[in-house]
Amino acid sequence: MNEHISTLDGSAADSGSDIEADKSALPLLRHERTWGSWKLGISLATAAAATWCYLIGGYVGAYLPFAQGAISLTAGCMIGMLLVALAAVPVCMRFGVDSIASAKPQFGNRGWVLVSAMQFISIVGWNSLLLIFFAKSTTQLLLALGWIEDGNSALLVPMTILLACSLVFCFLLKGSRGVDRIARILVVHVLVGFWVLYIIVSERWHDLSTAVPAAASPDRLWNYTTGVEIGIASLLSWWPYIGAMVRMAPKGRTAALPIMLGMSAPVPALSLIGIAGVLVLQVSDPSEWLRTIGGPAYGIVALLFVAAANLGTAVAGVYASAIGLRHFKALETLSWPAILLITILPVATVGLFIPELFFAHFGTFLAFIGVGFAPLCGIQIADYYLMRRRQVGVRALFDNGPDSPYRFWGGFNPAALLAMVAGCATYVGLLDPLTYESHGPYAFTTASLPSVLIAGLVYCVVTHLWVRPAGKGGYR
Repeated sequence: MNEHISTLDGSAADSGSDIEADKSALPLLRHERTWGSWKLGISLATAAAATWCYLIGGYVGAYLPFAQGAISLTAGCMIGMLLVALAAVPVCMRFGVDSIASAKPQFGNRGWVLVSAMQFISIVGWNSLLLIFFAKSTTQLLLALGWIEDGNSALLVPMTILLACSLVFCFLLKGSRGVDRIARILVVHVLVGFWVLYIIVSERWHDLSTAVPAAASPDRLWNYTTGVEIGIASLLSWWPYIGAMVRMAPKGRTAALPIMLGMSAPVPALSLIGIAGVLVLQVSDPSEWLRTIGGPAYGIVALLFVAAANLGTAVAGVYASAIGLRHFKALETLSWPAILLITILPVATVGLFIPELFFAHFGTFLAFIGVGFAPLCGIQIADYYLMRRRQVGVRALFDNGPDSPYRFWGGFNPAALLAMVAGCATYVGLLDPLTYESHGPYAFTTASLPSVLIAGLVYCVVTHLWVRPAGKGGYR
């Protein structure tokens, strides 16, 4: 790996790497971090406000009425974003690194591969969902324009998915500049989303105010808790994205407000569209009901922006995943277009061959996000604030040798592995991600928060009793 490693104060020496800084996993220098508050906020908001919000809202609307669902989901999203911000952002901001690098002090200079796999699977899943939505919205748009008939749309979805993958690839050839440029254009769809919400609320308010959630439990507390849990799990899925984006900002003060508002606010706000849609029309995807509610002209305009909205998030996801892959030695010097292809191909495969199967099991995918990323956040928070007292060696993040402070035992930290097992077991014990059947105190605690707490506690105990006395991990 080329020498481009920051010291603790953010300075660096560059030996002339032929890979542009923002296309590498190496720490960004201060002058390379060019995103101010507005640029970061717009990029985060554009990435967050995709049509996955409608699907998330649809799941909340299955358990809660409109107002109660909005309150519960907003609370959950704020909690989830806070956990992600506490876990990954401090290291990413200080040293200009991505989320994968921030996990190396906990998991070891080989154990980070587990976290990388979680990131890759998560982003592939989300991007598959987004591009399936893009294809469905585009199909509805062409139907609304009268350019195709209902019977001729079967091949259009896979063709549109291939088109979307090609567009994402082309946008990202410029690296982070591609993320920034697409965000400036597509941020308009956030306003269009609020307009769509106004349409359904104003046109169907009576139906909305009297609608009864289809899957509501007799236990009202359980319904509220599940709304909060869905919000937490949804925002925990931003862990894989957050580092690659906030490392472009030069100061923590620059990033704090955009992170909490740019990422956590648009999700519950636009999820109201999904809540309203599923309560009134039993369909959370607005591309399927906009023509009915708003009329042909409104439907065409809105469908155009709904289809385009997903591209912004897909661009951010592929960029974050590509930076994460740079940590693998075999891929660190690979050309940027080749890295992008490796990242996009699994998304295209899901979209082409099993779009409906994946779409039908989105709830399970969302729950598994909580299963994995809740304990990960607990481990990082406990390690950074309690065990290391905010002291991280940035050079050690990129030292894969046997003398690295983060070598632990063979490159793996048993404290992190045991804490992950304990956190995942806690989550599954409280909420079955396949059936959403809950156990024990779930209605009072959610599943994610105990998972965060147990994982952090196990990590601290094992580190204190075993890892630190053995002189491993670079603890002081």
